[in-house]
Amino acid sequence: MDSQVISPSNGLPPGSYVNTYSTQPSHTRADMALRGVYEISKVLAVPGRLETTLANVLTLLSSFLDMRHGLVTLLDEDGTPVNVVGIGWREERAGAWFGRIPEQAVDRIFTTGMPVVVQNMQKSSLFPGWSFEGPEPKHSRASFIGVPIKDRNDVVGTLTIEQIWDESTTYHAADEDVRFLTMVANLIGQTVRLLEMVQRDRERLMEQQRMLEKELIRDNPSSSGSSKKGKASNIGIVGTSPALQNALQQIRRVARSHSAVLLRGESGTGKELFARATHDFSPRAKKPFIKLNCAALPESVLESELFGHEKGAFTGAVAQRKGRFELADGGTLFLDEIGDTSSAFQVKLLRVLQEGEFERVGGTQTIKVDVRLVCATNRNLEEMVSKGEFRADLYYRINVVSVRLPALRDRREDIPQLAREFLRRFDEEHHTEHQLSPSAVRVLESCYFPGNVRELENCVRRTATLAHEDRIGEGDFACRNDECLSATLWKSAVSAPFPIVQPRAERTYSEREDEEADVVFDRDAPEDAPADNVKIGQRELMRALESTGWVQAKAARMLGLTPRQIGYAIRKYGIEVRKF
Repeated sequence: MDSQVISPSNGLPPGSYVNTYSTQPSHTRADMALRGVYEISKVLAVPGRLETTLANVLTLLSSFLDMRHGLVTLLDEDGTPVNVVGIGWREERAGAWFGRIPEQAVDRIFTTGMPVVVQNMQKSSLFPGWSFEGPEPKHSRASFIGVPIKDRNDVVGTLTIEQIWDESTTYHAADEDVRFLTMVANLIGQTVRLLEMVQRDRERLMEQQRMLEKELIRDNPSSSGSSKKGKASNIGIVGTSPALQNALQQIRRVARSHSAVLLRGESGTGKELFARATHDFSPRAKKPFIKLNCAALPESVLESELFGHEKGAFTGAVAQRKGRFELADGGTLFLDEIGDTSSAFQVKLLRVLQEGEFERVGGTQTIKVDVRLVCATNRNLEEMVSKGEFRADLYYRINVVSVRLPALRDRREDIPQLAREFLRRFDEEHHTEHQLSPSAVRVLESCYFPGNVRELENCVRRTATLAHEDRIGEGDFACRNDECLSATLWKSAVSAPFPIVQPRAERTYSEREDEEADVVFDRDAPEDAPADNVKIGQRELMRALESTGWVQAKAARMLGLTPRQIGYAIRKYGIEVRKF
């Protein structure tokens, strides 16, 4: 008999067994299948890339069956293979698995929706020209079992295995393996269906978000073209400091052209807001503004996000989908964390910037787009180019105009205004009313904020959450209660890759002149004694403050002084205190 199409409900027809066990009881086989289904269900329940999960399923399946090869082939509605996974599947060899598909057997399973068993593959018409890979075992033959993977009544794939039988093999009934494989295929089918549902929901939500953004732009003209003559607050940028206004003036000048813009600055300086401002101040303001964080996605997903994909291009590609470049046609595309992309992806991005065209993943049609590119990074791209970590040709494409955004410490005048804005948002969200006292503002103005605006917002929201009264005072801040966790960032802030501007009063103790160290305070003086009676050297004071992250209470304990005496000493030497 060449092959059998088997009904799972009826089992194999009489005389169609591959071979049978003679010593193993049937309840042992049932126990094995139950354990196998249980272990495989645990593998499928772990989140991860589908191909990796299916490869792990096949590896586990091989420990329950005497199988030589195993493949999971996922099909589209026409029965065309869209993805093939085998044991040991790897991304770089994904295309090679398509050459291993038993095409005629898979086609029969897809057409009939039933399992197929072949007792001898070498003699079967379903496997023309088939032969053993490597040395042929003596007195042996290879059999084949394939079962459909279904989504309800539709066949969405196949699970196929090969087995080798020889004189030393303990044989068993083929229908036992068919039932076991059918249960495993059902679990795989449910997993594939769940992933497709998640993908469809994600695409639907992204489309809804895009439509809502269009509605907001149409209903709020101040956020589009008319904002070009408005204030920075119209686009969400708060502050009036010279450093901020200088950056905004650069953005306004750059926005009039179509040149690519590279926004440079530390994390938390508001690069996304400035990218949006570049779009809003430009002639493209009424067109889409699309954004993407390159560091948030793996390379394989990033390519699909930017260029889109055709239906069936990979697992989960249940429909054609436009990428961010296509959605941003005529408008602006903002790529954040551009310095974190791989060399392979940089090559693909370079072509779009040079030619203005690309193909969707899995497609052959060339699509032309007109997109204004705005990129952002907090990394040193010049150093990366010199080390070969970033392509020089792409660097010159994205860095036509470079705008450096000021750190918060370089625009301290904006801290009170920013803090009040964040407090207003907090109160609006929680239906509360808070005010910042003058002492609270002084605390914020004295902080260093290596996390910039993002850290300032965190500080304001935390303080408002824990404040005892509606009026926030100096004592409500974590740094005044020795609870500020950001103080641990001080050492890393000193050695950070970005330049730190230190006022003259902030020099380290090792940089002080020798004569400055001769001025001392008397430790044994009463707590309320004048500052001149407290004997402590300036270098010793600076050493204590720097080693404790500028927490005065800790420095006081280290020096055997009180916090008030430390305050006297700081004022005596005119030291500008840096806090977190």
